[in-house]
Amino acid sequence: MARVTLRTIADKVGVSRMTVSNAFSRPDQLSPALRDRILTAAEELGYVGPDPSARALARGTTGAVGVLLTESLRLAFTDEVATGFLSAVADALAPTGLALTLLTGSSDHGAVIPARDVAIDGALVYSCDADSPGTAWLIRRNLPLVFVDQVPAAGRSSVNIDDRGGARAAAQHLVDLGHHRIAIITSDIHGPYGLLDDLGRSGRGRVAKERVLGWLDALESAGIRPVVVREPTYSPEADRAAAALLLDADQPPTAILCHSDAIAQSVVTTAQDRGLRVPEDLSVVGFDDSPLAARMRPALTTIRQDLQDKGRAAIAALTAQLDPAHADDPPSAIVLPTQLIVRESTAKPA
Repeated sequence: MARVTLRTIADKVGVSRMTVSNAFSRPDQLSPALRDRILTAAEELGYVGPDPSARALARGTTGAVGVLLTESLRLAFTDEVATGFLSAVADALAPTGLALTLLTGSSDHGAVIPARDVAIDGALVYSCDADSPGTAWLIRRNLPLVFVDQVPAAGRSSVNIDDRGGARAAAQHLVDLGHHRIAIITSDIHGPYGLLDDLGRSGRGRVAKERVLGWLDALESAGIRPVVVREPTYSPEADRAAAALLLDADQPPTAILCHSDAIAQSVVTTAQDRGLRVPEDLSVVGFDDSPLAARMRPALTTIRQDLQDKGRAAIAALTAQLDPAHADDPPSAIVLPTQLIVRESTAKPA
């Protein structure tokens, strides 16, 4: 049987060899109908596509980009905000023909896995510790990088949301309702567990710090000094412990601002276990507007961030760096807006 080549397919479909090549390597250059015709012809002829190794060698590229995650690959499948962001990234990558590789920022017995060795053309660094081994290796490899939900490394592009503005709107909502005893539960894996005297300003993570500063913008302007709890791990157990610390106090808060919707869910559950009604006895505000927020009972008041916009912006910033025509462009610093979504978990204090 004669060997099937791009020319074989081109002759069958009646297009140029370059058009057939684009169907496999640059699908965004073709209409969906034409690409389907070419792929159908290729399948009928028994052609499985260009050899990936040969194509990478010829181009000097791998055709893949990475996403470096906070702690482990588990986050990609269990956290609804992370899964929403990754879904948006995958959608944005689809027209480019680039493959997506998930990386971890953790280490295993001192050996970095796999950010040091995996073959990629560039990467998104998603909510990672700036000092993590994975982040350090990607920077040392001098790959095109976009930092998402964090302060970028020097000279690198970034995509963030207006965490401070969103948090300010959440706190102002409670102030406008008439709350004065307000507490905050924030996450910062570098800080100690428990009540804070410095109101959390020393947190190292950008997201945690910006949200605390936004809450304080509104609360301090209203003359309110909140009680702040920092929890150093991301887990339902830590969330419930933080909620219990506040709700079992001699003067419990009438409202709690939460770093995330997941923390807010634990706060609501802990309050209900103690016989408290939400929002009659306790108002709760989350952050992110993940799918969880609308599923909760009562439905959660929260701050919406558009994960689709964030994913698209991150891929656009990364693919721009991969384009030789934009190699000398200055790094971009994108900040996307947030929005207060008022639902059933907040009300005037009793």
